[in-house]
Amino acid sequence: MNYESLLIAIENKIALVTINRPTKLNALNKATLAELHSAFSDLETNDAVQAIILTGSGEKAFVAGADIAEFADFSAAEGTQLAAEGHQKVFDHIENLKKPVIAAINGFALGGGLELAMACHFRVSSDNAKMSLPEVTLGLIPGYGGTQRLPQLVGKGRAMEMILTAAMITAEEAMQYGLVNHVVPQNELIAFCQGLAQKIIQNAPIALSEAIQAVNASFDNTKNGYEAEINAFGRLFGTADFKEGTTAFLEKRKANFSGK
Repeated sequence: MNYESLLIAIENKIALVTINRPTKLNALNKATLAELHSAFSDLETNDAVQAIILTGSGEKAFVAGADIAEFADFSAAEGTQLAAEGHQKVFDHIENLKKPVIAAINGFALGGGLELAMACHFRVSSDNAKMSLPEVTLGLIPGYGGTQRLPQLVGKGRAMEMILTAAMITAEEAMQYGLVNHVVPQNELIAFCQGLAQKIIQNAPIALSEAIQAVNASFDNTKNGYEAEINAFGRLFGTADFKEGTTAFLEKRKANFSGK
C-alpha cells in the first residue's frame, strides 16, 4: 500500500517505517495518525515481517509533536475525542502490537512525538536528539499517553518534573533516566536498530508476542501480570516453536522457528 506520509521498507524480515513529513518536522496530523494505524495493522499480519523500526525522515526530527494547527480551535468534546481515538488507533495499538517495535529517535521527539516513541517497546536515540513533553506551555497536558507511560519509564518524580516544567532533555539525560536504552551517533542509528532487530528475530515469534503481552500486563490495572505470565508460559508448551527450540537445544544446533 502507498502512503502519503509514510515510507515503508521491508528487508530481512525487518520493516522500517519512516514518518515522512520533513517540512513539518514529521508532526503528527490526522492523516498521518490514520496511516500509522493502517500501516501497523498491515505489518502485524504480514508474515514477511517479524520486527519493526519506527523513525522520522531527515536529520532534525523523529516527530516534533502534533500538528497544532489542526486542533487549535477544538472544543472540549473534540479534544476528548482526539485523545481517545489517538490512544485506541495508534499509541495503544503500537504498545500492544504482537511484533516488537523499536523507536529510532533521530532528533527532536516532542509532545506527541515522544509519546509515540514511548508507545514503542523500547527506544534507541541518536546523540543529537532532544526530548520533551511541552503541552503545559499550550495550556494542555500530554494527551497521547505521556502522563502514564513516562512515569512507568523514568519514575514519578522525573516524569512530574519533565511534564510540569516542559523542559527539554538531551539524549544522554534520556538514557540516564531510562527513557532510552542506547545513544548512538546519528549516522549509525538505523544500522544499530537493525542489529538489535536481527537479534530479536532469531527467537521464537510466538514467544516474542507472548513476552510483550505479559510485560504489558504488569502495567495494566485490570490484569494480574503474574497470572498473565503463568498462562502465557503454559500456552507456549503447546507450540511447534517450543518443540523446535528444546529439540535444537538438546541437539546442539540452531533452532529453525516456524512461528507456530
